[in-house]
Amino acid sequence: MRLSPVVLTVVIASLAYTTPPEMAFSRLLPAAPALAAAMWPVLPTVLLGTVCLFLMIGLSIVFPGLGTWWTAAGIIAVTVAAAYGSHIRLQRERTLFQLRLVADAAQQVVLSPMPRRFGSVEIDSLYLAAAAEARIGGDFYEVIDTPYGVRLLIGDVRGKGLPAVGAAAAIVNSFREAAYGEADMVNVARRLDASSTRYNAAFPPEGPMERFATALLAEMPHEGGRIEILNCGHPPPLLLNHGKLRTLEPTTPSPLLNLAGLIGDHYTIDTFDFSPGDLLLLYTDGVTEARARDGEFFPLAAWMRRQPPTPPRELLTALHRDLLHYCKGRLDDDIAALAVRLSEPPE
Repeated sequence: MRLSPVVLTVVIASLAYTTPPEMAFSRLLPAAPALAAAMWPVLPTVLLGTVCLFLMIGLSIVFPGLGTWWTAAGIIAVTVAAAYGSHIRLQRERTLFQLRLVADAAQQVVLSPMPRRFGSVEIDSLYLAAAAEARIGGDFYEVIDTPYGVRLLIGDVRGKGLPAVGAAAAIVNSFREAAYGEADMVNVARRLDASSTRYNAAFPPEGPMERFATALLAEMPHEGGRIEILNCGHPPPLLLNHGKLRTLEPTTPSPLLNLAGLIGDHYTIDTFDFSPGDLLLLYTDGVTEARARDGEFFPLAAWMRRQPPTPPRELLTALHRDLLHYCKGRLDDDIAALAVRLSEPPE
C-alpha cells in the first residue's frame, strides 16, 4: 500500500509510452501525487510530483503534441495541493496521537492493570470502547484483594464522554479505599453512592436527566465456597457450573449509584455457591445490547452455555472475537467484562 503511488506512476508512464498518443494516458499523471498525499509525508509527495513532471516532459519529447504545458501545469497544481493535504493530515495524526496518550493515561486511572490471580481465584478483564478512536468510556471495573476476601466491582455510568469518565473514576477510586476499610459490603456501596453524588454535584450533568451508574459488587472469601453479590441495578452475572448455566439474579434490587437519596439506601446482599472449577462472567449491558445487522441482540446466555471449561483469559478472548464478528465490528456501547474462576484445590 505504501508503494502504490510509485506503482501508479510506473503504470501510467508505461501506458502513455506504449499506446497511441491520442489516448493521452499521460494526463493521468497528476493522480500519483494526489494518492501519495494520503499516505506519505510532504517531501516524498513533492518528490513524486517532480518525477511525474519530468516524465511528462520526457513523453512530450517522444510524442510531440501531447498538450505538455496543460498537463505539466496540472501536475504542479496537484502536487502543491497534495503537499498541503499531506501536511494537514500529519498534523491531525499528531493530534490524534496526543489524544490517545491522554486516553491511555485516563485508562490507567480508571482501569488500572490487575493481577490475573489472587490466591486460588483466577481473574481476567476485557474492555472495548464503542467510539472508534476512544480507549475508554463510562464502563468501569476493579478487583482488590482485601482482608475480607477478593472484592470485585463492575459498573456503567449513564452518558458518554469525559463527564462519564470522570464519574467512573470517582466511583473506582472510592471503591479502592472503601473495599479495604469497610468490612460490610453495604457500607462500601454507600460510600460509592456518596462519591458519585459528590462528583455529580461538582460537575452537574447537561440536561434534565440525572447522571447515575449501575454497579455490581462481589466478594469471595479466601477459603472459597461461596460468593456474595450486591447488585445496584446492574445486569446479573452468569455462573457456569459443569455445563449448567445459572443467572445470579438479586432477590431485591438495590438502588443505583447517585439515586439512593431519592429512593432510599436499602441494599441487599445475596449469597451463591461458588465451587472450584466454576466460571463466573460479570459484564456491562454493552455485551447484551450488541446488535447484528438484522437488529438481533447478542445471545449471551446461549453463547455462555456453549463454552467449555476454560481459563478466564480464553473465555474473554472468545467473547471478544465472537462479539465483533456478531456485530460486524460496530459496537453501539462500551463493553466491559470480568471472568472469574476458582481453581481446583491441590491434591
